[in-house]
Amino acid sequence: MKIAALLGSLRKGSYNALLLKTAEGLLPEGVTLTLASIDGLPLYDGDLDLPTAHERPASVNTLRNTLADADAILIVSPEYNYSIPGGLKNAIDWASRGADSPLMHKPVALMGASPGLMGTVRMQLAFLPVFQFLNMQVVSKPEVLITQANTKFDEHGELTDAKAKELIAQKLLGLKALVDAKNQ
Repeated sequence: MKIAALLGSLRKGSYNALLLKTAEGLLPEGVTLTLASIDGLPLYDGDLDLPTAHERPASVNTLRNTLADADAILIVSPEYNYSIPGGLKNAIDWASRGADSPLMHKPVALMGASPGLMGTVRMQLAFLPVFQFLNMQVVSKPEVLITQANTKFDEHGELTDAKAKELIAQKLLGLKALVDAKNQ
């Protein structure tokens, strides 16, 4: 089983990059993870998003191909201004358009880390209508909302919160179960 990961932060060493690294280390047996990079995508422009994929910008085609090749999507993101970070939303906009959308009907799991007290709850709630529009199958539970992330990773970037690791592993098992059920 292949998971494509969308990382909502472009900042080097972000808490969410560390969270994604943690998730990668907790993947169920037989599951691989590939980063679907959002770095370098142009702002969504409908004039560039024509019916044939070869007319889209190369970085967009790379993103869409990575997502299309995956059985499921893992989104790991911070929360900006109580919502989805602009760069990540832009990537979703590029990937969601057209009959060939690589997101349509895909199983998806969402998690995030923040130094704040609410984790990424508002960002995760903001994704629900997006998932509904794309008819994605969402792993709702357990929620992975790493609060006070600045206190949860050690100097080596390792997540020190054992309960959070357990929730991440459960979330990934839930994603695998959705893919397995879809493939039966």
